[in-house]
Amino acid sequence: MLLPFLIVGGIGLAVLLISLIVGDIFDHFEIGDGAISGTALGIAAVVFGAAGVLTSTSGLDLVWAYVLAAVLAIAAYLVAVLFVKKLTASSDGVPVSAVGQTGVTRSTISPSGGEVSLDGPHEVERRLAYADQTIDEGVRIRVVEHSGTRVKVVAD
Repeated sequence: MLLPFLIVGGIGLAVLLISLIVGDIFDHFEIGDGAISGTALGIAAVVFGAAGVLTSTSGLDLVWAYVLAAVLAIAAYLVAVLFVKKLTASSDGVPVSAVGQTGVTRSTISPSGGEVSLDGPHEVERRLAYADQTIDEGVRIRVVEHSGTRVKVVAD
């Protein structure tokens, strides 16, 4: 009687792979404010299948195999939902403000624009910048305003 566990585990593996490759398949449905996650459902189904196979081959009654597999699947689902929510919140969170950071101009900065490199720990690329007055290339600057991907700078 391993077939039901193998089928559920296989479906769970397919859902998990689809969710990891394509993206969460339940993101487009507003069900329970993100309480249903394809990744978490896939993990739960895989755990159900694996736990069912392991417990039924260990000599327990089939009823206990289903009970234990269901309990472990629910626990795995809840843990996975918490991790998915935490990861989603951290990756889609509010961008870090650049106000107060210092850096160097990489081109002449004017009211119409230019480029700067900032010294912040998350700054790996140049940013578009503008200033009220012209600032020459190679001058140390400080960010006084942050709007989208552009920063307003003053000479430091």
